Amino acid sequence: MDTTTDEQRFTELYRQHYAAVSAYVRRRIDADQVTDVVAEVFAIAWRRLDEIPRRAVLPWLYGVARRTLANAHRSNRRRLDLLEVLGGEPAHEVGDHAEAVIQRHGIACAFEALSDRDQETLRLSFWEGLSASNAARALGCSTATYQVRLHRARKRLRTHLAAGVSGRAMRAGVPAGQTHKRGWGGADA
Repeated sequence: MDTTTDEQRFTELYRQHYAAVSAYVRRRIDADQVTDVVAEVFAIAWRRLDEIPRRAVLPWLYGVARRTLANAHRSNRRRLDLLEVLGGEPAHEVGDHAEAVIQRHGIACAFEALSDRDQETLRLSFWEGLSASNAARALGCSTATYQVRLHRARKRLRTHLAAGVSGRAMRAGVPAGQTHKRGWGGADA
């Protein structure tokens, strides 16, 4: 392993993809956690530099970011659950900016009603602008599987838009207009 060449490759990879990875993470987690998650993604990239495909770097990084975000979400959930068990109240639970948008826009409500997998499928296509093959790489599935997932996610989004139901209420099985017993920061967050 040539360290100079590895350092140059990593530096170039970082320069080219930092903004895209940061934007990907920023749209999925609280602003105060973005820097840590992005740093972890690039730390993993450095450790696994030899495993990164040379032609599809960004989808590979998105896949790492997706798994790193899942770990961060689980960690946050455990922390909040522990506070609840101990009888403490979180001083300030901050949702991502989508929470404010959900309250104002029907499209965000319908999007939130989708499963996490449907949401990520749509995000990779529309927010990140990935081709079907690159989005499939990021999700770790075949292109055909991704295309089926995308078709089904779009169909479910259209159904939720037509129904006009709130996302979290729909997931919790609560009729639109009623509040889930744990509120917006509940277990299905």
